[in-house]
Amino acid sequence: MTRLQRRNPDEGLILPAEMHPLLQRVYRQRSLTGEQELDLALANLIPPHKMLGMAAAVDLLIDALDHQRRVLIVSDFDADGATSCALAICALQEFGFRHVEYIVPNRFDFGYGLTPKIVDELAKEKEPDLIITVDNGISSVAGVKAAKQIDCQVLITDHHLAPEKLPEADAIVNPNQQGCFFKSKAIAGVGVIFYVMLALRGRMRELGRFGSTRPEPNMAALLDLIALGTIADVVPLDHNNRILVAEGLRRIRAGKARPGIHALLQVAGKNTAALTASDLAFGVGPRLNAAGRLDDMATGIECLLSEHADTAYKLALQLDAMNQDRKQIESDMRQQAFESLAQFDANESDLPSAFCLFDQRWHQGVVGILASRIKEKYHRPVIAFAMVEEGKELKGSARSIGGFHIRDALDAVATKNPELVTNFGGHAMAAGLSLAPDKLDAFRLAFEEEARLRLSRSQLKAVIESDGEVAADDLTLETAQLIQSAGPWGQAFPEPQFDGHFILRDQRRLGGKHLKMVLSPECEPDKIVDAIAFNVADEMWPASQATKIELVYRLAVNDFRNSLNLQLLVENILGSQ
Repeated sequence: MTRLQRRNPDEGLILPAEMHPLLQRVYRQRSLTGEQELDLALANLIPPHKMLGMAAAVDLLIDALDHQRRVLIVSDFDADGATSCALAICALQEFGFRHVEYIVPNRFDFGYGLTPKIVDELAKEKEPDLIITVDNGISSVAGVKAAKQIDCQVLITDHHLAPEKLPEADAIVNPNQQGCFFKSKAIAGVGVIFYVMLALRGRMRELGRFGSTRPEPNMAALLDLIALGTIADVVPLDHNNRILVAEGLRRIRAGKARPGIHALLQVAGKNTAALTASDLAFGVGPRLNAAGRLDDMATGIECLLSEHADTAYKLALQLDAMNQDRKQIESDMRQQAFESLAQFDANESDLPSAFCLFDQRWHQGVVGILASRIKEKYHRPVIAFAMVEEGKELKGSARSIGGFHIRDALDAVATKNPELVTNFGGHAMAAGLSLAPDKLDAFRLAFEEEARLRLSRSQLKAVIESDGEVAADDLTLETAQLIQSAGPWGQAFPEPQFDGHFILRDQRRLGGKHLKMVLSPECEPDKIVDAIAFNVADEMWPASQATKIELVYRLAVNDFRNSLNLQLLVENILGSQ
């Protein structure tokens, strides 16, 4: 059962008196600690030296630069990993590294992270002197050990939760390792490697390494990559992350994006000059992620590294085609999953506390998206499994709901049942794991039991959070533009959405599944407002004779044929009559 809940404002938060009252209300409902969190200047970034392991990392890089060692970047296969990899390569080359390569271990052949198997391949083909992991590595105990056996140094840069036993790397930079007091624990992998490069520039500046022959790199030129990677990885937008994203968006809007990002925006049909964080989240991120899900993320990395617009556009088209394939695969998997769950009613109170699903036909690169879709419908933690090696291994992708730390839950299951889980890792809201096929039934029971222990019945009820009602006078284009510019909005700093009762003047179907409406606020019947709801389920469609409707919506700027107008983007139809 879904219920509407209005957010509680922090009345003690002092904000400028001249700020629009609606915006004041929104900010007071965003867990800000003070007005200073609204200042998104780069000068307010947490300094690099606050991150544990930074000095050792910089020492390692300076030594590698002085001896022109062969550096190999080992990347994760998602958008955060791709942007991290591109950023590291661009920065290191500007600092003067002449031998920099990268590899993305194919998820289907090598699995996740720096494994002994991939180290063995690297020793044969690349002969690296220094391996730098980006957006992975914190759990690669065996992989780092294998690298040391071939006399290769290892620098780990990661942001995932650290296990009890850390790899014996030459340096580890991860704000989520024990003993690190860097306040932004939510920073993405691309943010971590950016901080390493910031610290390296600082040390080289102190050593007098920059001059007429080697100008000091402009690190702001990397911020478009950081904005994309941070938004695509759906990490919480704390103050530090909002600074990074806001500056990256500003550069992209100003036409300073690298050709690859510009091409991806072009293919996605996004207006660069009016770019928002959601455009990166839903327009660019999925196209970049599609490469890692279905094939090889090298296509995405090469697109981001492209220096020429034509090359970048061709690669962006390839990524777009992969994304279309991914959508079809996802659609088939979603239909199969929902057919298997047809025995349940999403509104029943006796639903299991969690779902653990497997189908022999499912694609391991798409099970994460499938888990998200099921979670959204049933409001339950979900793990979707795919067969990796026939009869030998299942790989699962987990997605969670608020109040259920999925990585900690997997840790608890593994601790209580040491024989079940081969390996696992992740965050509070998303995780991955592997297990043997014959352990699936036992794991399902253990996981569902852990969910029952940790989740109350109230937590299993989906809540639609609203910022309250909007006065009729504030239903204007100017208000929508004000809110749009007050971001960036994203995970844990959600874009404002409001609830209200409207007179339903007109409704019509677009594309078979979208609902276009003409509305008037009940309190001001003479005011006319356009609204649209996408992908409306048949059971939520207003009756043809309905004259009133209750909605949860966002204020949006509709740019149609170079004309800007207010449009309500409907998130939920609460009822109609």
